[in-house]
Amino acid sequence: MAAKKPNFLIIVADDLGFSDTGPYGSEIATPTLDRLAKEGLRMTDFHTASACSPTRAMLFSGTDSHIAGLGQMGEFIRKAPEQFKGRPGYEGYLNFRVAALSEILQDAGYHTMMTGKWHLGLTTELAPAARGFDACKAFLPGAGNHFNFEPQLDHEVPSFVKSDGFWMDNDRYLDRRTELPKDYYSSDYFGSSLVDFLDKRTEAEHEKPFFAYLAFTAPHWPLQAPTEVLDKYRGMYNDGPEQLRLRRLAQLKKLGLVPEDVTPAPLVAPTKDWQEMDDQERAESARKMEVYAAMVDRIDQNIARVVAKLEATGELDNTFILFMSDNGAEGSIMEALPMMRSTGLLDVIRDYYDNSLDNIGRGNSYTWYGPRWALAATAPSRGFKGWTTEGGIRCPCIVRYPPLTRSSNGGVAHNFTTVMDLLPTCLELAGVKHPGSTFRGREVVPVRGKSWVPFLAGNTEVVHNTETNVTGWELFGLRGIRRGDYKAVWMPPPRGAAKWELYNLATDPGETEDLADKETEVMERLMQDWEKYYAETGMFDVDMSKRGVSGI
Repeated sequence: MAAKKPNFLIIVADDLGFSDTGPYGSEIATPTLDRLAKEGLRMTDFHTASACSPTRAMLFSGTDSHIAGLGQMGEFIRKAPEQFKGRPGYEGYLNFRVAALSEILQDAGYHTMMTGKWHLGLTTELAPAARGFDACKAFLPGAGNHFNFEPQLDHEVPSFVKSDGFWMDNDRYLDRRTELPKDYYSSDYFGSSLVDFLDKRTEAEHEKPFFAYLAFTAPHWPLQAPTEVLDKYRGMYNDGPEQLRLRRLAQLKKLGLVPEDVTPAPLVAPTKDWQEMDDQERAESARKMEVYAAMVDRIDQNIARVVAKLEATGELDNTFILFMSDNGAEGSIMEALPMMRSTGLLDVIRDYYDNSLDNIGRGNSYTWYGPRWALAATAPSRGFKGWTTEGGIRCPCIVRYPPLTRSSNGGVAHNFTTVMDLLPTCLELAGVKHPGSTFRGREVVPVRGKSWVPFLAGNTEVVHNTETNVTGWELFGLRGIRRGDYKAVWMPPPRGAAKWELYNLATDPGETEDLADKETEVMERLMQDWEKYYAETGMFDVDMSKRGVSGI
């Protein structure tokens, strides 16, 4: 096994907050992640896009989502196709201008496997089997019921769906009513499926290194968890999100993951604070957070099963394991959920679901926990999923790979990194070159990410040159541009003032002191960087408030 090229296991949690796991100060039980962090490296300045599918496009392509096909989420492109038609980078799926990591490694002799959320295309030619995966059990949309309770689909399937379903087994669509387990729960199914893939490899497949992608749909809403896990967290959140935020911040400081003197972003939300709620409202809110915690706990349990399998086969220490979230915690209902019918989410909940207190967390409940709990998880950062402030794009990231010295012994890295770096990192470790400008008979774009290998090996102090590297973000019209420690953001009210703001993240990670009027030369340079980023990525302006996302 040691003579093989390295294996890869990329694990992605869905809408997990920065401090929602033990290695990042959480009270939620995550012993497997605790172990991976203790034996590896925690990153504190790792960045994604501000929402699910753009991040996944960046992960697989190594380039910006506006280039890779998810300049806007597919759910919203399908609402206004005329606005996006003919615009490269706004296809609403992982386009063919990029060579996907799974495709490159497949061509290089890797055995490629995936289980879980795809969110990069809904049809056969866009599904994982068509983008480099030898074995997959994939859920194609962005979210769904964690217990496979989808009564609305028996009455109305969304009009844009041209396929036979939302589930795929390799290149075959599954009937969720007859081909999923009777005791189905999303995290268990994805974990079991990957263990099964590992266990049933042929002799020839065992001889190959593997690339495995485990993409949970938890803890994305609807908040649902098995009762036996939920019971562990009963009563744990009865003092509300503000107190949880304070406890998490204290732990982050104790662990050295944020500065002792950090000024956290103010907790500002359009919902009632804890003291304004009546007893029933507080009980329901706390129960939602209990369910969320149980979902994170169950993710860890399933990661444990995969890690145990790799230990049993002797492959663990030759496997580059990376765990991450795809964006900040979800403080609102942002996506136009494709699993729901045209009459709207609230109508579906009214007709089919029971959100009474005693039922919250079961398969026939459908709830989310709101902005205050999300802000507890993203603190000290400002905002949450959908925002281009740090709360939307700064995410937990754990790496374990013993052959690289700097990835061991519970280290912490405060260096800026992005999800676009994963492709070049994996390719360098595998000894595989990016194909360049052509791949599988099509023209493809170069990568924008940088390999972590020199940094992990201790040969360099940074991944990205702090003087020259520029990284940008844009989604739903919310913008961000960063060079070194300085970052400018533009957001409409009520999140921002509809003007460019400037922050020094080295001294103000909470983005609390706007320096735009003080650091005018820095601001001018960042505006030039923004114009270049805008042009390079093929971005264009669209009024997303007309697309049902003004509440982000």
